[in-house]
Formats: sequence, structure tokens, C-alpha cells
Amino acid sequence: MAEGQTLNAAALQAMRERGQPIVALTCYDASFARLLEDSGVDVLLVGDSLGMVVQGGGSTLAVSLADMAYHTRCVSAAARRALVLADLPFGSYQATPAAAFEAAAALIGAGAQMIKLEGGAVMAPTVAFLSERGVPVCGHIGLTPQSVHQLGGYVVQGRDTASAARLVDDARVLEQAGARLLVVETVPASVGRAVREAVKIPVIGCGAGPECDGQVLVLHDMLGITPPPLPRFVRDFAAGGGGIAAAIQRYVAAVRSRQFPLAEECYS
Repeated sequence: MAEGQTLNAAALQAMRERGQPIVALTCYDASFARLLEDSGVDVLLVGDSLGMVVQGGGSTLAVSLADMAYHTRCVSAAARRALVLADLPFGSYQATPAAAFEAAAALIGAGAQMIKLEGGAVMAPTVAFLSERGVPVCGHIGLTPQSVHQLGGYVVQGRDTASAARLVDDARVLEQAGARLLVVETVPASVGRAVREAVKIPVIGCGAGPECDGQVLVLHDMLGITPPPLPRFVRDFAAGGGGIAAAIQRYVAAVRSRQFPLAEECYS
């Protein structure tokens, strides 16, 4: 990847193939987009986590498509190199593939280069519909925050043999449907490894162990802004001092050198 060249799905695929860890963080505005890019972050995830860390809600469920388009526009206005990945919010894509395309088009129009949706094999027809119409898709399996009420809370997924096997199958099905990227959240490290071995597309871990192709955290979590309790996989990178830029640079360095996550930051 040449200096200054914009990252895209193909570039992330090339990073996986040469064994270069992908660094991702959530991002919700232009100022942080510039700072994260300057620090070497590859993927700026405009996450519906903004419903909690920006809007002050108890979950992601109240975030609207208009909210996501606004924050995507803010981030993409400043992004020059990093890939801008935007979440489809709850209720905007589950009903029909056509509804998902309409929502995805709004976020692509706001500047996203890829959209992310939650769910396993059940979402394969939607992933295929979007992919066939030119929308790069990132799948999201494991702990899916938009299903928090159905899951019974923010709990580790894939701890038994059957559920772990379902997650691996979900990953394969989403890849076959056309997904270009996959986020795996809050699963045992062994499941993160199994998912990564089962597919050829890049796998980004969020509490999924060190053997994924990259890592993502919520920006406010890794800066020590979010009040406790926090998940085991979150590390306060601001604890070393030096300001926000230094904290982000420590995170980037730790992901690149595979020093994050450590064993004690993983689930078993």
C-alpha cells in the first residue's frame, strides 16, 4: 500500500494475506478521524455504539439511520487514507434485503466505503443482495449488541461446542454470500481462531483473541473515558500518559506487534 493511498476492501484482503494486522477503532467525528488516521489506524468504524458513548443510552437500539448518516458524514469529511466502515442501525435492514439496500445507500452516500450488519446465516440473503449491487459488506457475529435483549445481556458467545460450531458455520455462509470483512465479538480465543481459519476474508476481533487478522475497540473504552465495569478485553491505553494521541499510538503499536490482546484479556 503506497503512502497516502486510500484503503479499501481489496487492501484489507492484501493485509491479511501478507500477515499484517489490521488496526480498527470506532470513530464518530472529524477531529478524531484526523487523529486516528495520523496515528496509523486502518479502519474507522462509525459504530452504533455512539448510542451509548455519545448519546448516553443504555444500548445501541435507539440509534437511527439519520444518526448514523450524520456521524458517517462527519468522519468521512476528514478521512483520507482509512477505510470508513459504518454500522446499519437496528431496524434498518432486518425486514427485507431491499430495505437494507436503501439504508446502505444512505450511508454510502454519506461517505462510508463499507457497511456492517449483525447476524449470521440468516443474513446471508441480505449480504448477497447488497454485494451483488455494489455495496461492500462486513458481517458481525458472536455477541451482536443489537440482539442484547434476545441474548440476555452482553455475555460471551460460543462457549459450548454446538454454539461455537454455529459461529464458524455463520462465518463461512457470510463469506460465501459475499461479505468482504468479518467482525467477531466476545467469544473464546479458540473460537476466534477457528473462525479465522474457516474463512479467507479478514477477521477483526473484538474480544475474540489474538489470532484474528486485526482488532477493534470502542474509542471511548480504550481511552479510559467509559465508566466501569468494562469487558475483559478492553485495555486502558491512556493509562500510560502522554495524552490522547499517545494512547492511540500505543494501541496501534500493540495491535501491529500482536501485543494486544494478551492472554488475560481473552475469554476461554
